[in-house]
Order: sequence, then C-alpha cells, then structure tokens
Amino acid sequence: MDNLKFTSQFFFAILCISFIASCRDMKKQESKVLGKIATPQANKIKLLFDTDANNELDDQHALAYMLMNGDFFDVVGITVNATDNGGTIQKHYDEANRILQLCNLNGKIPLLLGANEDFKAISQHFDTTQFDGQAAVDFILEKTKKESLILVAVGKLTNIALALKKDPSFAERTKVVWLGSNYPDPGEYNQDNDTLAMNYVLNSAIPFEMVTVRYGKPSGTDAVSVSHSEINSKMPGLGPEAKQPIIGRHGGEFKNFGDYSVNLFDHIDYHSDAQTRPLFDMVALAIVKNPNWGKKKNIPAPILINNHWMERPNNKRVISIWENFDKAAILNDFYKTLEHPILVKTIN
Repeated sequence: MDNLKFTSQFFFAILCISFIASCRDMKKQESKVLGKIATPQANKIKLLFDTDANNELDDQHALAYMLMNGDFFDVVGITVNATDNGGTIQKHYDEANRILQLCNLNGKIPLLLGANEDFKAISQHFDTTQFDGQAAVDFILEKTKKESLILVAVGKLTNIALALKKDPSFAERTKVVWLGSNYPDPGEYNQDNDTLAMNYVLNSAIPFEMVTVRYGKPSGTDAVSVSHSEINSKMPGLGPEAKQPIIGRHGGEFKNFGDYSVNLFDHIDYHSDAQTRPLFDMVALAIVKNPNWGKKKNIPAPILINNHWMERPNNKRVISIWENFDKAAILNDFYKTLEHPILVKTIN
C-alpha cells in the first residue's frame, strides 16, 4: 500500500513538473510573438514624446524604437503636431496610432492631438480655455506637474511653446530634447515649420538640448542613414506580431513593424542614387538612452533672425548642442532592439 502511495505521489509530481514546463514554453512562445512586456525596473527614463508622425518615415522608426525599449524607457504619453508634409493633424494622429497598434499598445499609451497651425497663428488670439493643440498642451502640463520626465520633441516646437505660454512655470519642471536645426547653418525642416515657436523656446528658461540635423554633413543626424537595400535585408518580420493588423498609409496590411518599415521605404522619395534615408528622430531617443553615442557641448542660446543664426555670447541662458553621432552603435542598437523587443509598460 505504501509503495502504491509513493508511486501515485511520484507520478503526480512528474505531471506537475511537466505542466510547469509546458506553461514556460507557452510563455516563451507568446513572448516571441507578442514581444516581452517590461517588468518594473528602477532608473528607467521617463519620456513624453512629441512627434509629427506622418511627416516622412523617421518618426515611425523612432516610435517603434521607443516602444520596444521597455527595459530603458517609461513612456507616459505621445503627442502629435502637424507639419507641412504630413497633412492635417488627424493624419499624424492616425500614423502614430498605427505604430502603437503594431506594438499592441493602442489604447494603452495616451495619444493626444496637438497643434495643427503654427505658434503665431494660435497665439494671436490666445484663449487658455480653448485653442488649437489644447489636448496635447494640457496633457504635457498635467504630466510634468505630477512626475519628473524628459520631453523628446521631433517635429516643430509649437506644442512646447504653447505649454510655456499657457504656464510659464512649465519651464521649471522638465527638460526638452529636440531633434531639429542645422545650427550654425539655417534651413532645417522642423525649425522652418515654426521658427517663432523655436525662438520662443530659446528665449525661455526651459532646459533645452538641440540634436542637430545638418543636412549633408557627417556631424549631424543626417549622417545616421540607412539604405533601401539594408532595410529590405534586415527589417522583414521584426517587432512583435500585432493582434490586429494595420492598413498602412500607402495601403496594404501589416502585422509587424518590420514589414511596415519595408513598405515605408518602398514609397519614400530618395534624393540620390544611393537610395538612403536618415533616421533623424530615432537618434534623439538613442542619445537619451546612451549619451555616449553623441557629443554634447553647451553654448549661450542663439536666436534665428531672418533665417540667420545670431550668436549671443553674453546670454546667460545656456543650451546644449548634440553632434558627431556614433552611427554604427546607434543602428546596431536599433536593429537589436527590434529583434528582441521589450514593450514599454502600459497605463493599465
């Protein structure tokens, strides 16, 4: 009888072990398909991301990189603004939501409509209770009152300038890292979409870091470029599998960001026979993640007048300039992140 009891207990133990192993295998498979979910971890970088998501294709890659860096980033929300090439504010919202959906995070990370017009048009008859971009601006102000975070902006600076205009104390409670400017040269897209907003921010007290673009020069984010053939080789299938596929902005159905990336590169204009495009906006997030991937220097805040940078050597306000980026390290981390995604935690 004792032997029978022992045998029954032995087989029960074996069944329990097999069941646990089976559950672990299922969890590993789910992680491979859907992407790992970030576990609570100290010292994550808390971010609020402001983007013109439908402008070209670097915004989408920045969003994907951020959302799949859950072991480094804690994303409290995403706000959008509209720039010249991306259509109305709703189109920017829709494109950002596509990337969230590809990461199974739509409806789980706050996404808010920001400014459709520029700072001049909005501020001429400014009513703090009702204005273009209010949802995003109020969200930015509310979040920065509650917690310490970095605001990474990769489009025009309208939402940030409006937040400063509505509540000047906003300058005392956050830092802005902005992808923009060819400084010390003129003529950069984000800057030109709302120069007045940029100057308003430069003349404020908010801590401000400018991640330079510098078209055609090796010292700016323009140099962190990828080719059409490289994307076709590396990106297919990367990222978690979406529970609900998206319809891309150029049509077609996609279940992961890697395949959507290929489609975006298939439909972009190339400016040379090399068929390369920079991933400008992703670089801003990369140097927040690892400051060693760029060089930073502090300067008295200049100002842009009539499309010319005016130096102000006696200006006590100091800003930071980022330049000379480690392209190989940044792109290696980008691909590694999408190969092994860890999704940011959600608000639920």
